[in-house]
Amino acid sequence: MDFFSMLLNDPIVGAGVAVIAGTCLIVGYIAYYFIKNIIKAGPRE
Repeated sequence: MDFFSMLLNDPIVGAGVAVIAGTCLIVGYIAYYFIKNIIKAGPRE
């Protein structure tokens, strides 16, 4: 609970964690999308 109470007490830390988590999700999704397209397009060529 110390971590959650720290997030609640310090909005800046919470915002930073949210931004980092969101960025990781977006980067991971884009990487997965590109890798899937490359694998799908590979055998055709």
